[in-house]
Amino acid sequence: MSENGFKSPTVTAIVLTFNNADSIAECIKSISWADEVLVYDSGSSDETASIVTGLGAQVVVDSSWSGFGKQRQKAQAYAKGEWLLWVDSDELVSDPLKKSIQAALSVGDKRLVFSVNRLSDFFGRFIRHSGWYPDRIVRVYARDYYQYNDSVVHEKVDCPNSLVRPLDGDLLHYTSNSFRGYMSKSLRYADDWARQKYKQGRRVTVFGIVIRTFVAFIRKYVFKVGFLDGRHGFLLALQSSHYTFNKYFALWVLSQRSEKKPIK
Repeated sequence: MSENGFKSPTVTAIVLTFNNADSIAECIKSISWADEVLVYDSGSSDETASIVTGLGAQVVVDSSWSGFGKQRQKAQAYAKGEWLLWVDSDELVSDPLKKSIQAALSVGDKRLVFSVNRLSDFFGRFIRHSGWYPDRIVRVYARDYYQYNDSVVHEKVDCPNSLVRPLDGDLLHYTSNSFRGYMSKSLRYADDWARQKYKQGRRVTVFGIVIRTFVAFIRKYVFKVGFLDGRHGFLLALQSSHYTFNKYFALWVLSQRSEKKPIK
């Protein structure tokens, strides 16, 4: 109950997880102020679930993976709060962002959706250029009004752009706590992207792979002024071009298979 006697809107913070024992505790602590913390787990084999329950969050296990968009839709069905706050397992809600969220929701207009500014760490340095910052992404909306689309990767909230309002404060994104974890995630995203595009009828040539890989580096390092991020910016540009190569190489590999064989 607020000081003016009106009931404060309830908030459910939702986190999708899969073997995130190394980062989930700090994530949950940063959203413990929410009325409900819901962790939707894709069948972790590590200590993710026990860590989460120990911190008082609710855990729902669902091993039937059909992409990020669908997974978020299913998770939303379990939420009880009027408003939803989506946080990834490698992200932390800063105190300024928390206060901004609470102030915005107190207005009570459920037609509005809110974007946060994600500040990402790349192996020990927060990246403020390279096309990574500012990184506005919709993460707060009314449960009964909106939901994520069906995209397997790079899913987005289905909402009118005219109703998006920016929030102050940063969502701290720790992308790279380990090399193995970072590269495994990158490969998984590349493979999911390629399968989705293949099913949509997209194809690529070897020449196309080479050109896109080269352009990805130039765009990140030169046009997105990644050089201002120092050596981290240079390595990030290389890694980004490598990710682009993996995406299109995976798509090319799929196109080499017989069209009669279904892609599972």
